[in-house]
Formats: sequence, structure tokens, C-alpha cells
Amino acid sequence: MEITKRDTVYQGHYRLQVYTVKDGDQEFKREVYQTGQAAAALVYDTQKQKFILAKQYRPAVERELLEAVAGMLDSEGEKPEDAITREIEEEVGYAVDKLELISEFYPSPGAFSEKIYLFYAEVSRQTSAGGGKDEENESIKAVEMSTQELLAHRFTDGKTIMAVQWLKLAGLPAPTK
Repeated sequence: MEITKRDTVYQGHYRLQVYTVKDGDQEFKREVYQTGQAAAALVYDTQKQKFILAKQYRPAVERELLEAVAGMLDSEGEKPEDAITREIEEEVGYAVDKLELISEFYPSPGAFSEKIYLFYAEVSRQTSAGGGKDEENESIKAVEMSTQELLAHRFTDGKTIMAVQWLKLAGLPAPTK
């Protein structure tokens, strides 16, 4: 298969393109959302022995979601590690002590070009209130969960489900509180 044409039909917060794809003698069109690259992390406070998640309204699903801290790589050449360190500070107000890459993945490659770098992050000191950036229209609430609460919660966000499953396989912090 070969992409023979890319037409931009909308450019806003994200870009929507229509690709013309050639497969032998056949040609067909596919819509592709160009959303960029993102970094996400399941954050664990080693002092409080609690996981720190972000709760925010997501217009695409028309409700608040509880999810791993996440954000876009903001500039050309920005490293995923730098992006998630910045996002953890902006969203939940913590300085990062340790990062471990869990996986890189495409959450919905049938229509979205987005690639997510998923991390496990350990933190031990809160340096700001967090809450997100006003200029990005973010209103994020940090939510603390014990290991038991994390395991009992039914997440609906894919990256968070993946991070919790990884945590189960990697061996959880000892349940406390």
C-alpha cells in the first residue's frame, strides 16, 4: 500500500487529513487525525505510599475521567522523558525522582497518528499546587489512591488500564493504608 495524497480538511487544536491510499489498482480514502505525540505516567508518591492520578473533563467523552498524568510533547525534538516530567509538575505539582519506560504504543492506529510513551514515575515531594495550565484551559484535580483503591477502581482510559496492568505484572508496592 502507498499513500498517494494527503489533504488537510481541518486545522485546529488537532489536524484532520484525508489520505488517498493506493493498493494495487484500487484507491480508497481514509481520514487521519494528526494529534502529535504524548507522554503519560502512573505516578507513585514514595513518601505517602499513594498513587497520584489526574481527574479532568474530557470533551470527547463528555465527562470527567480519572487517568494517568499525561500531556503532549510540546516542541519538535522534545524528549518524552522531559515532556512527562513537565506534565507531572504542571498537572499534579510533583518533582520526579525516578522514571521507568513501560511502553510506547499507538492507542488507535486505525484513524489516529498519536503515539504515547507510557512511564511509571516515582515522586516524593510536591513542589506546587498543580492543576494544569490556565492558558491550555486545563482544570485538573490530583487524586490520591492507595494500592488497594487503584486495583479496585474500574478505569475507562486505555493508557491508565495498561499502566495498572503493567504494575500488577511488575509487582505492586506493598499495600498500605
